[in-house]
Amino acid sequence: MTMPEAENNTFDQPCPIRDVLDRIGDQWSLLVLEALGTGRMRFNELGREIGDISRQMLSRTLRRLEHDGLVDRTIFAEVPPRVEYALTDLGRSFLGPMQVLVKWADDNHQAICNARLRINKHDGSQP
Repeated sequence: MTMPEAENNTFDQPCPIRDVLDRIGDQWSLLVLEALGTGRMRFNELGREIGDISRQMLSRTLRRLEHDGLVDRTIFAEVPPRVEYALTDLGRSFLGPMQVLVKWADDNHQAICNARLRINKHDGSQP
């Protein structure tokens, strides 16, 4: 008896934590997930909400998040076609942990910057 394909691919990546963190830890994914946390959005609306993301990078990020099951893309049969993006149940389940991480980063950013400055002054290196 063979395992379903989805189960066979579960451990293709040797470290599940690194696999997930590599995806959500890129420059744009958290911002896209945070923006979609407020509800469904169209592509241009999402781009305006994030601000400095290029159309190409937004498109690439949305495709990756959709591929990972965090974002759902709905195409409406209208003229012109309308496409909306929303978080899936899996994507919504990530909002709580993401907000905790964002708060931790915000609360500790100054301490991290101070530590970097101390080390750089001590060894004369640059980050």
